Amino acid sequence: MGDFNNTTVYQNSYSYMDFDYIFSFFIDCTVIGLGLPLTLLAISALISLVRDDHVAPIFVINLLIADLLQICCINQKMTITFFILDIESWLLLDTLYYFFLMASVGFMMCVALERCLIIYRPLWYRINRSVKVSVLICVIVWLTPVVPFSFAYSNSQTTSIIFVTYLLLPLPVFVFSLVGTLKSLSASISVSSEEKRRIVGAVVLVFLIYVMLFVPIITDWLPDTYYPSLSLVSFILVRLNPIADLVLYFFMGKGATDKLRALLCCCRKETQRPKQQVLTVSGDRTGTVSSM
Repeated sequence: MGDFNNTTVYQNSYSYMDFDYIFSFFIDCTVIGLGLPLTLLAISALISLVRDDHVAPIFVINLLIADLLQICCINQKMTITFFILDIESWLLLDTLYYFFLMASVGFMMCVALERCLIIYRPLWYRINRSVKVSVLICVIVWLTPVVPFSFAYSNSQTTSIIFVTYLLLPLPVFVFSLVGTLKSLSASISVSSEEKRRIVGAVVLVFLIYVMLFVPIITDWLPDTYYPSLSLVSFILVRLNPIADLVLYFFMGKGATDKLRALLCCCRKETQRPKQQVLTVSGDRTGTVSSM
């Protein structure tokens, strides 16, 4: 009976791991297939805005670059898994992936805080905004994940506490940005209503991305809280981070939602408009022409 139970447990665990592997492979292929070309297009579009003497969206560009590097790490890890089977290279790519993931969280925090300041302190933001300050902040954000990685891997519990603490630090900034933006909507006069809707949508979306994608992995990384189902869900959600940031980029675009709404309304009017009969007269002949 004991041997039979051990064999049954082994078979069930093997089937569970096989399902996890197939599902994870499908998620990775989806992220690479959709995220890689769309992220490249978004970065090129933002660079073209900078060339046209628009205000450089430096934080958004760095956020998309961090997402692009995550996608490259996922792609290389899949290649190593199927062809090379080099465990050291795989672990190095896994470390780089989480490094770029943490940098992505930092740039999300910068985007949320910047959007909030446009409404909360518009005059102060316009006076103190400069490309040099933004570039300096980006350098700090890129270097900040070095700190937790330098103290990591001493033991598993210490590593979990370090990474959980790092991912929880932006939470007060996200809450402040959301509350400050919502409170300052009516008081802000210098910002147009369209700009307000776009800013509020971006701040709310950043907060939702953080809560939905990173809170599960924070819970999973807590010491003594390992659950296989939670690990699978947190893995899937974190992998979708580049796709979620692309949605954020779309809603931050000027007039993107209005253009989409206008396009949908135009298509609906075209389908609902009835055919009209128009009377035409040519000499002594009359006829009717139906307009589409």
